[in-house]
Amino acid sequence: MKKHNFSAGPSILPQEVFQKASEAVIDFNGSGLSILEISHRSKDFVAVIEEARALVKQLMNIGDDYEVLFLQGGASLQFAMLPYNLLSINGKASYLDTGTWASGAIKEAKKVGNVEVIASSKDKNYTYIPKNYTIDSSSDYFHCTSNNTIYGTQMKDFPETSVPIVCDMSSDIFSRKVDFSKFGLIYAGMQKNIGPAGATMVVLKKELLGKTGRGNIPTYFDYQAHISKESMLNTPPVFSIYTSLLNLQWLVRNGGIEAAEQRNRAKAYLLYEEIDRNPLFEGLCEKEDRSLMNVSFTITDETKKEAFDNAWKEAGINGLNGHRSVGGYRASLYNALPIESVQVLVDVMKSF
Repeated sequence: MKKHNFSAGPSILPQEVFQKASEAVIDFNGSGLSILEISHRSKDFVAVIEEARALVKQLMNIGDDYEVLFLQGGASLQFAMLPYNLLSINGKASYLDTGTWASGAIKEAKKVGNVEVIASSKDKNYTYIPKNYTIDSSSDYFHCTSNNTIYGTQMKDFPETSVPIVCDMSSDIFSRKVDFSKFGLIYAGMQKNIGPAGATMVVLKKELLGKTGRGNIPTYFDYQAHISKESMLNTPPVFSIYTSLLNLQWLVRNGGIEAAEQRNRAKAYLLYEEIDRNPLFEGLCEKEDRSLMNVSFTITDETKKEAFDNAWKEAGINGLNGHRSVGGYRASLYNALPIESVQVLVDVMKSF
């Protein structure tokens, strides 16, 4: 039976990416060696990481004033790396609190320096995106989370400000058109729309570095150290980066971000339409802030929950359970998920 993978992450990737990656595990580039055993400093892998970096810049339409890094530690490590590099000793950073990962970033940044939470949606369990907040122009940076995987909300636009915007785009990177040049720094765990688990992408404006007055940044936390070593300060996650390259190539071949957004909007519209039409289901978030990537909903009649759970599992659907902190259901519609899989879920919902 065909599986329909709605997992929030590590997420679905294109089948052709899996095929090419599996071939490289046996024999990479006809070398007789596996991608898992080649040197990260070999000519073959240097070509991989350089092409991956170039494709990121191409998709984002950014120039050489930006640097692309492939690191480890997940987006969670960036919660601390970021303030070490951008938050000055006597300065402050402004943060928008829109969910679990945003509050995690706030917690870590407070260990480094002065943080102001300028708006929060915690009062309604993060079911909306705050609006009409003011960013202090003296802030070293403004931090936001573009898409909230757990709660299913998404920022539809970003503020106009002279303050450098820093954004955690882990769960909606490359899913929709964004003016990436508006951002001073973007970071993303790569296990959603970029590749498999094990690597994190950081895209930053180089001019922002070296202004904090901190002279004792731990070496691994120092972006400049990673830039100088071209993401090879230590052994990088070779297989994750290679598979991410395959996925970036797939995205470019299939129309880039603009085409991906069209497909993602069609998938989200199909599912939200059924949630709003069917009295057995109810969305968890404010409609204007609903995510295109993570659709969170609940069942209104608990007596039918067991039957519904059995039905979607029998249909080959995987990863539909909501996050443990929210409950209900969560359908993640990442780039590689075909609309046919969404139709299978909608058909199951209609049967109730």
